[in-house]
Amino acid sequence: MEITRAGSQPSAKGSEDWFTGAVRIDPLFGANEARRGAAASVTFEPGARTAWHTHPLGQTLLVTAGCGWVQREGGPKEKIHPGDVVWFAPNEKHWHGATATTGMTHIAIHENLDGKIVDWLEKVSEADYLAYEQRRGLQKLK
Repeated sequence: MEITRAGSQPSAKGSEDWFTGAVRIDPLFGANEARRGAAASVTFEPGARTAWHTHPLGQTLLVTAGCGWVQREGGPKEKIHPGDVVWFAPNEKHWHGATATTGMTHIAIHENLDGKIVDWLEKVSEADYLAYEQRRGLQKLK
């Protein structure tokens, strides 16, 4: 048995290479010789989001607080709330983050395949990020 105590691992700021806006990553557990899965609690401030990316073995998100958006390539942007579970299939291009006005926290779970857990791609443009809301007449976050 192994217990990782809350607060025993330092928080990290989401890299500007992979995220837009203020993002905090709190590691929960990592892969080891007996477990290829890893997880982190990720908090997005309003307007913050990931870049487009894929995971070789897929990704599961467990929304724990706030309100966010997820989108897979070619699909509609979907709103997510606490208690929602999102599954992205292996190599499915997607992004996720907070809405323009509300922060969001989720637990992200992914597995390691030959040392790789994610392939980062281009950033989500501000126009694409806000497109859904602009059609509904909501104002852009300033």
